[in-house]
Amino acid sequence: MAAPRENVNLLFKLYCLTVMTLVAAAYTIALRYTRTSDKELYFSTTAVCITEVIKLLLSVGILAKETGSLSRFKTSLRENVLGSPKELMKLSVPSLVYAVQNNMAFLALSNLDAAVYQVTYQLKIPCTALCTVLMLNRTLSKLQWASVFMLCGGVTLVQWKPAQATKVVVEQNPLLGFGAIAIAVLCSGFAVLASVGGLYTSVVVKYTDNIMKGFSAAAAIVLSTIASVMLFGLQITLTFALGTLLVCVSIYLYGLPRQDTMSIQEGETASKDRVSGV
Repeated sequence: MAAPRENVNLLFKLYCLTVMTLVAAAYTIALRYTRTSDKELYFSTTAVCITEVIKLLLSVGILAKETGSLSRFKTSLRENVLGSPKELMKLSVPSLVYAVQNNMAFLALSNLDAAVYQVTYQLKIPCTALCTVLMLNRTLSKLQWASVFMLCGGVTLVQWKPAQATKVVVEQNPLLGFGAIAIAVLCSGFAVLASVGGLYTSVVVKYTDNIMKGFSAAAAIVLSTIASVMLFGLQITLTFALGTLLVCVSIYLYGLPRQDTMSIQEGETASKDRVSGV
């Protein structure tokens, strides 16, 4: 009876991986498409507000389903929300940071191609890593530190000569777009990336491992690049391709479980010892 359960778990993980990849890629492409239209632009603050209202309604619906009755639903709201003002004040800080992060995403995608944005935004990984080391006193393996520097090098290559989109006619400011990403990356060290897939992220974090999340991020980059070539006429350069490859590899290496990174490092040490012994 164990085998069918394992199959179900595997299928569910693959489902989470597929949906997370499609959400990340589709969100970026759709936002880029709407921000480069020659029609009158909408306010990014309005879009962010509507997104949060939808997530609030979905959260209330999920809570109502879990409690099972109106009385338990009211009790849960009273105890966990209205009866905990201090906790609400604590949550207001990351909520404010998250709002800034989302608005910066709109500004960045108004000035950068979706593929360039998707690659550059992976700087959230070293930013979050630094936050965990400095604020939570956690340690990173040598391989994780190497992957962080590799990721930064890949992003530098992508931004060195940004790929141009021939089908985009609106005026863009790449420097402003990169600055917006920088602010969003700093915010991501304190707030969890969410946007449209915010509620889904909690499910993904619970049921998938770091390797699958890293693969999802790399797959989203590839899908965004393909869509950018087809929709926006993105011209892929050698530096962009090489930088994207370095970013994808670094995401995979950073997400390896600690025992895997230790085994890789031990293997490298053993090889060096054999060489020195010879």
